[in-house]
Amino acid sequence: MTSKFKSVPVKSSEITPYSVYLSRREFLKAAGIVSGSALLAACAPSVTDSAVPESEAPVAASELVDELGDPANTFEDITNYNNYYEFTTDKEGVARLAQKFTPKPWTVEVYGLVNKPKTYDIEDLLSRFTQEERIYRLRCVEAWSMVIPWTGFTLASLLKEVEPTSAAKYVRFETVYRPEEMPGQKSRFYPWPYQEGLRLDEAMHDLTILATGLYGEPMPNQNGAPIRLVVPWKYGFKSIKSVVKIELVAEQPATLWNTVAPNEYGFYSNVNPEVPHPRWSQATERRIGEFGRRETLMFNGYAEEVAHLYDGMDLSVYY
Repeated sequence: MTSKFKSVPVKSSEITPYSVYLSRREFLKAAGIVSGSALLAACAPSVTDSAVPESEAPVAASELVDELGDPANTFEDITNYNNYYEFTTDKEGVARLAQKFTPKPWTVEVYGLVNKPKTYDIEDLLSRFTQEERIYRLRCVEAWSMVIPWTGFTLASLLKEVEPTSAAKYVRFETVYRPEEMPGQKSRFYPWPYQEGLRLDEAMHDLTILATGLYGEPMPNQNGAPIRLVVPWKYGFKSIKSVVKIELVAEQPATLWNTVAPNEYGFYSNVNPEVPHPRWSQATERRIGEFGRRETLMFNGYAEEVAHLYDGMDLSVYY
């Protein structure tokens, strides 16, 4: 399967205002973060610096676009419009409620069908694995979208360290359970804690990352602090937040939304504009901060990189 749209690698230094790029790099350098080679869809804050030499003049804020020519989202967009049902179903209320959440101390247990199970402190994850910038599109199953500059590291690098056994076929993820800090977890409608899963080859793909920050800053609470999964070719709910457990398993794991509404949310949940949600079309989307709607791209525009993972599968059904 191919797409007429290609995900063109773009270096963030080429499209970010120079002053912002330098200040971000100072943060990343202090945290041991490097720029990733697979930087897909560009965005940056809306600031300029008149002191920058003309030869290195920043791009005007109004000219900041992704590789398809679309304007970027702001930090304010990304941190104030969130789906995070552990706090509330009100997207614009998450940021306020999440301020009481404590992301440190934090550990992530990696276990199951692995030769070297290990529990990592968040500090271990930040120092042990090369942190990169990855600038990705996010497409929500509710048909809205954003462009987000993450920092983090490939999930594959973590999984390789714990050495999955030959019996491991899937990866199961689990969110922290703290109803005293996450009031949404008091709802009996959902089977808490939140769980998600990937096939092992999806988890090992280079585009799949564990994100530890965005816009060069530590991950905000409302976006999944201190660490979350990001799988850019799938609907956003697959990118589970505030991860505390990663388990390698032999059978396809249960996931929260597939458990609650299996007729609406499949296990794979790849972005597919040709297959509607039972209650709305997925052919178009609304980019936050814009009026009107835009065409949704197959695999969220990452078809060139990931379509081969699904060779032989019938993508005309809701995956």
